[in-house]
Amino acid sequence: MDDLTSTTGALGLAAVVVALAALTVGIVALVRLRRLRADQQLVLGDTGSADVVAHAAGLSREFRALHAYVEDMATHLTGRLDTVETRLDGAIAHTSLVRYDAYNEMSGRQSTTLALLDDRRNGIVISTIHHRDTARMYVKRVVDGAGELQLSPEEDEAIRLALSTELPAPSTPES
Repeated sequence: MDDLTSTTGALGLAAVVVALAALTVGIVALVRLRRLRADQQLVLGDTGSADVVAHAAGLSREFRALHAYVEDMATHLTGRLDTVETRLDGAIAHTSLVRYDAYNEMSGRQSTTLALLDDRRNGIVISTIHHRDTARMYVKRVVDGAGELQLSPEEDEAIRLALSTELPAPSTPES
């Protein structure tokens, strides 16, 4: 104990404290350096020899190329979508079927009228009139919701019912 109270002992004790502090700082620095190297390897990959600036420049070039590709594909898909939407406007979207007894014979409503219309309200109505021993079929064109020829009340009803049905709204992709 007498050695610690002397100047030499106090200096030796101070040197041990400084050495322990330096050792602690060195260990902390070593752990941080290993973490930094692991993070650098995660960013740079296994190349190891590339520097961060060259790697960042390469990533920037690749990102610009990917962005240009995505822009080209978006333009291409937009054009195709416009074509598809135009074609779908002419597809049958509204239908209805009306059954009735054309001759009031109590024959079980065997006569039918079928309306097939697109979103522009164009299409056809097909009527089949059944009698005891005969059946007739009539097809009439519909333009803008009205028949080109005189329509029967059942044909008007079929068109009205077809156009009264609402189409479901198009679904949107969820993000």
